[in-house]
Amino acid sequence: MAGLQPQDDLLKMSNRESWKMQHERLHVKHRGHEAMHAEMVLILIATLVVAQIVLVQWKQRHGRSYNMVTLLQMWVVPLYFTIKLYWWRFLSTWGMFSVITSYVIFRATRKPLSCRTPRMVYKWFLLIYKLSYAVGVIGYLAIMFTMFGFNVFFRIKAEDSMDVGVIMLFYGLYYGVMGRDFAEICSDYMASTIGYYNMGGMPSRNLSNDVCAVCGQRIFVDVDEEGIIEDTYQLSCNHTFHEFCIRGWCIVGKKQTCPYCNEKVDLKRMMNNPWERTHVLYGQLLDWLRYLVAWQPIIIGIVHGINFSLGLE
Repeated sequence: MAGLQPQDDLLKMSNRESWKMQHERLHVKHRGHEAMHAEMVLILIATLVVAQIVLVQWKQRHGRSYNMVTLLQMWVVPLYFTIKLYWWRFLSTWGMFSVITSYVIFRATRKPLSCRTPRMVYKWFLLIYKLSYAVGVIGYLAIMFTMFGFNVFFRIKAEDSMDVGVIMLFYGLYYGVMGRDFAEICSDYMASTIGYYNMGGMPSRNLSNDVCAVCGQRIFVDVDEEGIIEDTYQLSCNHTFHEFCIRGWCIVGKKQTCPYCNEKVDLKRMMNNPWERTHVLYGQLLDWLRYLVAWQPIIIGIVHGINFSLGLE
């Protein structure tokens, strides 16, 4: 009975007290191993530096293969942890996103391309982009709400409000990255199929003044006119496009050149108000997050392998 007493006391403790006791035991266990810990930190820093150099060189020399491998890892790595940790809520949203996006990609890669497909593709990924942006902002606000203690006024536990904020922030950023990457792939396939855009050379078709090079459909609204559903946008190279098409091409599909002549697009001119510029900053944040989610677990795994081979714990 005496041997069971510490275990019974541990069960009666709160989660915070239990975590504090386990943390103290961990300090006792690793006391006197400072030299080994310093060596492990050096291995971690060296691995991160080498990995960063390799990834940057790979991206510059073989950008297409780098993007495909990164996207595959972004898609698979969270799935592995989801199944391992029984995160069924994330698995359900991941499954719905994967099914719908797979259908969209299927439609975007068919030849001949349906005239309705480009608009459908851009509408889907623009919806994902806006939803991920909104969910991410709400998650960030929930975290700030908890850190400043406003949860006390609504009698919400700090752990609960913080968990909700972190989960929503992760959902928003993750699906934002996935949507932009898949949109880029679909943009290349559709534009190449239509013939007004070629990733590696000159377009195979001449572009008329009243045709949008992104979707291949006619433009019925003049640049100076105000459209009922959408306006017509003209780039500095004087090529005109449907407003939704060129916004989807540049902001969601990550293309910063004209779909026809490859002249660089000034994204600042496309922003009607200062609030829209946050979408560009959000896109840059998603590009940074891609490295964190896709490659960080692999780099940490390599570090653990090196430590294990050297006998470091």
